[in-house]
Amino acid sequence: MLTIGRIDYANVTPLFHALQEHFPCAGYRFTGGVPAHLNALLAAAEIDVCPSSSIEYATHSERYLILPDLSISSVGPVASVLLFSRVPVEELDGREILLSAESATSVNLLRILLSKRFGHSCRYTVSSGPLTEALRTSPAMLLIGDAALRSALSETGLHIYDLGSLWYEWTGLPFAFALWFCTRSAARERYQEVRVLAEQLVLAKGYAERERELIAEASPEAAWMGREGLIKYWRENISYELGPAQQEGLRLFYRYAAELGLIPVAPDLHFFE
Repeated sequence: MLTIGRIDYANVTPLFHALQEHFPCAGYRFTGGVPAHLNALLAAAEIDVCPSSSIEYATHSERYLILPDLSISSVGPVASVLLFSRVPVEELDGREILLSAESATSVNLLRILLSKRFGHSCRYTVSSGPLTEALRTSPAMLLIGDAALRSALSETGLHIYDLGSLWYEWTGLPFAFALWFCTRSAARERYQEVRVLAEQLVLAKGYAERERELIAEASPEAAWMGREGLIKYWRENISYELGPAQQEGLRLFYRYAAELGLIPVAPDLHFFE
């Protein structure tokens, strides 16, 4: 039985809904969690396949193979990876930035943007406290996923920077926040099962795009985002593609991360065949 990690965020709801609605999933066991938790489970081989932080692949590329044609990415604004700041981003040089404990890729993207795009040298501290309380002691905090979406709906008077927008405006490339990948042991020992899942996920991607309205009606996130807001988020901000442009953006992200010492080396992209 394949064990599949499931990110507990609205950005991946359509794909999992489509997978479970249109394909037999009795042979799969799903394990939920935030990206940082699922990264740890994947690294320990406690799950076989997962939409996981793209930085996790870069850190341990020898352990994984990327499932083709799948990502969680954005071409411009992503809406759910946001820096909330009491001051303009240009004034953050030398300041302490608080980081979400749930994130892996986004915290490194923020470091790259602040260092290479804005020329800042900042201090970074992981925090799990609420945004309002955190900003009493630090000028800015990064939130991701549903926490970012919720805070953007309620916070006023703050500068809010979308990291997908900051990256796209700077590079002209999409940004892949997460990739679908499997452990190399699963690829060897459960090749046929992984192959079938990979094919199902690509088909589910099409169902998810065509059935947004139906999926929104059944999604708990609609209770706080609103049905139309949820559909708009999926349609305008979230992409599941991993084409040439996404791959080029991913390679550039890895190159910058390696230059800043955030990863040992920029890895090649090795795909599950």
